[in-house]
Amino acid sequence: VVRFLGENQLLRADPHESPAQMARRARRERGSFGTWLLHHYLFFRVPLFKPDRWLGALAPRCAPLLSPAFRNLSLLALAAGALGVYRDWTRFSASVADSLTASGLLSYLLALGAVKCAHELGHALTAKRYGCRVPAMGLAFLVLWPVPYTDTSDAWRLRSHAARLRIAAAGVATELTVAAWATLAWVLLPDGMLRQAAFALATTTWVATVAVNSSPFMRFDGYFVLCDWLRMPNLHARAFALARWQLREWIFGAGLEPPEYHPRATRALLIGFAWLTWAYRLALYLGIALLVYHFFIKLVGIFLFAVELGWFILRPLAGELAVWRALWPRLPSRRRAPRVAAIAAGLLLLLCVPLPTRIQAGAMAHAAQSVPVFAPVHAQVAVMPFGEGARVKEGEVLVRLLSATGDARLAAAHARVERLRWQAGTAGFDPEQRRVSGSLEEELATAAAELAAAEQESARLAPRAPFGGTLRDLDPDLAPGTWVHRNEKLALLVGDGPVEVDGYLDEATVHRIAVGDRAHFYPDGDGPVLTLTVSAIDRDATRVLPSGMLAAERGGLIAARERQGSWIPEHAVYHVSFRAEGAAGAHLSAVRGKVVVAGAWEAPARDFFNAFFSVLWREAGF
Repeated sequence: VVRFLGENQLLRADPHESPAQMARRARRERGSFGTWLLHHYLFFRVPLFKPDRWLGALAPRCAPLLSPAFRNLSLLALAAGALGVYRDWTRFSASVADSLTASGLLSYLLALGAVKCAHELGHALTAKRYGCRVPAMGLAFLVLWPVPYTDTSDAWRLRSHAARLRIAAAGVATELTVAAWATLAWVLLPDGMLRQAAFALATTTWVATVAVNSSPFMRFDGYFVLCDWLRMPNLHARAFALARWQLREWIFGAGLEPPEYHPRATRALLIGFAWLTWAYRLALYLGIALLVYHFFIKLVGIFLFAVELGWFILRPLAGELAVWRALWPRLPSRRRAPRVAAIAAGLLLLLCVPLPTRIQAGAMAHAAQSVPVFAPVHAQVAVMPFGEGARVKEGEVLVRLLSATGDARLAAAHARVERLRWQAGTAGFDPEQRRVSGSLEEELATAAAELAAAEQESARLAPRAPFGGTLRDLDPDLAPGTWVHRNEKLALLVGDGPVEVDGYLDEATVHRIAVGDRAHFYPDGDGPVLTLTVSAIDRDATRVLPSGMLAAERGGLIAARERQGSWIPEHAVYHVSFRAEGAAGAHLSAVRGKVVVAGAWEAPARDFFNAFFSVLWREAGF
């Protein structure tokens, strides 16, 4: 206690020793130049102006915006705006895609800047309302990224817990109010620049508030609101101290006194909150390290990447290990630590032990024999001898079509061939015909070829079944007298042969399977589960999916985008053919589902090390 009081300058100073103590304190707080540079690179503030005087004049004029009546009115605006967006969700979601342009991104940046300024003004006006002094407003730089800030540290002088809570939540409340009115404005305004501005303001505010400011894992508004709500200042530091104490108890069983006493449930919640905060910050700091690595030249990026990892991740670990080293000689029993280390090593080794793998992929099941029936030309249906699900024998006519141009061409070809044959037959009785008999033979051969082509075209108007099977996917509106377009699909003839399944595996998993492996197909919706065997694996990646039904946008499992009517996979996928066992294809036309393959045994850590070393090798060159 005495040391704490002395470090915080709460003791009466000794006139003989205080100058030296203050000099040592100043040197310790100032630190080295490298420490100063590191701190100011990660975070520093630039005060721009002193707003206290004009805030005192502005606060009374803005009092209606802080009243319960305006809050209730904003809640009504939020409900009306949410209802309008729900009813017009298609246009709202399409506006998100349309705004991903250079001008759209610029509008988002401007909206974000305006919202953040309103956020800080909400803090300042609320603090001023409760009599606090606001000494500075300006820009804070988080890893060189500018964000507005307001100094409301004077709020800690307030005795009222409710007042401190309102000041901490004022920024988020301001953003939510702006979002509510901007959403309602998007619903009410006509298409144009104002509606686009309202859309950018609404979406930016919702995302910024929910994703950033409301998070209690960093020292943003959500954290301070949580501290005031729990009435537990310095929540991070206290939760971290409890979590570190619990970790030492788990590892060493030292029986140390906890940093502070809480009920069992409260202590468990604080420790869980600390672990969640550590995991969140680990992901965030790794992301920041990657960003600074990519935003700067490579040499500077590597240095800043190392700084981020060292300062935010390795330095806390080194500090905790130093505490363990100091704690080790004072432990009453040292038997638990080796057991905990052995258990941890065993768990790590399990990641390197090969385990059976189950690989899932999007797939389509269909009959091995299937032929679509198309209209060869623009024609009229003359006869429909079969209906949906009808059994068809090999060689039977599936549909008979009439084409005015085709019939006229066939009749003209027939008439020309008959005329030329008659002329050639009477050439022996007419000297003039004998003289041109050679040219008549050539004309007859040409006419015969044209007749064969016309007959072939006529045969296409009456397609026949190449094999026996079942007629599927027949258009119910198709009837005699109906006109059909060229290349319009009329039906699908499904054979009685076996069922085949076409699956698509990504490059990270395709190496785990081989021809002959067992698999199962699970259809989307009702249908039997099929037992499969891998029959073929393509060596090259598939460039275009054969059907949009496999794309994620259509409910499939493959990430793909549509381009000029074709579906292009977002990443490399490989076509794998499966053969179904004991299943007939007469009842199947095309069924979407997923295929699960029992792949080769593989260690869980293999994918991680493959990805890690591939990235390391890719980034190793300058």
